[in-house]
Amino acid sequence: MLAGRLDTPDGIPRAWALFAHCFTCSKDTKAAAYIARALADAGFGVLRFDFTGLGGSGGDFSNTHFSSNVDDLVAAADWLRAHHGPPALLVGHSLGGAAVLAAAERITDALAVATVGAPCDPAHVTHQFASDLSAIERDGQALVKLAGRDFTIRRSFIDDVSGQPQAARIHALRRPLLVLHAPGDTVVKIDNARQLFEAALHPKSFVSLDGADHLLTRAADARYAANVIAAWAARYLPEVREPVTSAELLEQGTVRVSERGTGAFAVSIQAGRHTFIGDEPESVGGDDAGPSPYELLLAALGECTVMTLRMYARQKQWPLENVKVTLTHGKIHAADCKDCETKDGKIDRIERVIELVGPLDATQRARMMEVADRCPVHRTLHAEVKVETREAV
Repeated sequence: MLAGRLDTPDGIPRAWALFAHCFTCSKDTKAAAYIARALADAGFGVLRFDFTGLGGSGGDFSNTHFSSNVDDLVAAADWLRAHHGPPALLVGHSLGGAAVLAAAERITDALAVATVGAPCDPAHVTHQFASDLSAIERDGQALVKLAGRDFTIRRSFIDDVSGQPQAARIHALRRPLLVLHAPGDTVVKIDNARQLFEAALHPKSFVSLDGADHLLTRAADARYAANVIAAWAARYLPEVREPVTSAELLEQGTVRVSERGTGAFAVSIQAGRHTFIGDEPESVGGDDAGPSPYELLLAALGECTVMTLRMYARQKQWPLENVKVTLTHGKIHAADCKDCETKDGKIDRIERVIELVGPLDATQRARMMEVADRCPVHRTLHAEVKVETREAV
């Protein structure tokens, strides 16, 4: 049984993509998560999965080889096709890139293929444990340390990966190919990209991931790669359908928050007919894909403050040109708050700084500051609030 994860856009996906991770990695590595999320943001639905014996998938890694990885890809494509739609785009990272090139001939409804840091020959992966090859040949297997973890590599793996007709597959791909590679890649040298590109027929494209490392550990590099893939693939995919989101089904004043399936905390927020993303910052384990819950709370207070002041100034016909509100949230000791009822422990403290732009006189400015405390969200935060929770039926 293979473990997979779907990353989906807020509306109907423009197309479905299948993502293959790097050697001994998983669907949840930074590169896989960043690329899948960025493709989802661009309107794609993405299935990323763990190869046999890795991540959450069943099976024994020591019994796998490159050909079994290709079989896993075909099985994942079959599942995606049966449950959601054809895998129009194949994306593979490192050895996963070599795998999608090999699997493409068996996934006939794939319209385009993209590789990231892929070797031109699957046998390149043996460079990562070259010092153990003699032991594998002699004993039939050996315990190899890869990325700080121990893996059992058997002679059958070496034999399989060394006998792949990869150059012929690339030449016979007959589908648009995008090759992305970092010039400074120290794991899979850039010359692999040259050989891969030269073996392929047109249409083919190459994009340099300048400054990136092999694993795309920087979010900016992975997002750039995904954005390039999305823009490039759009040329070869069916026309985009008009997006229809579930937010259109919500009444005004109703908010729905659901997990996006990308990252540790990212959520999709639907407010009436509007949609946006919420997340936590990287400092607490999130991916910073959107504002945090407390940032959204501050935004609600700030938004309400600006609207209230604008409405009041309009009624009074005062020369208010603009309003800017800056808010911060933190915790303080209750004992340090002179006008708070709570005296023990800590309390929440929101600091609100209001900038009134325009030729207002001192009296008008003072009145505007009083009115700011009358905005509905401000009054809600200071009033007794009851939250009733029940499980959906």
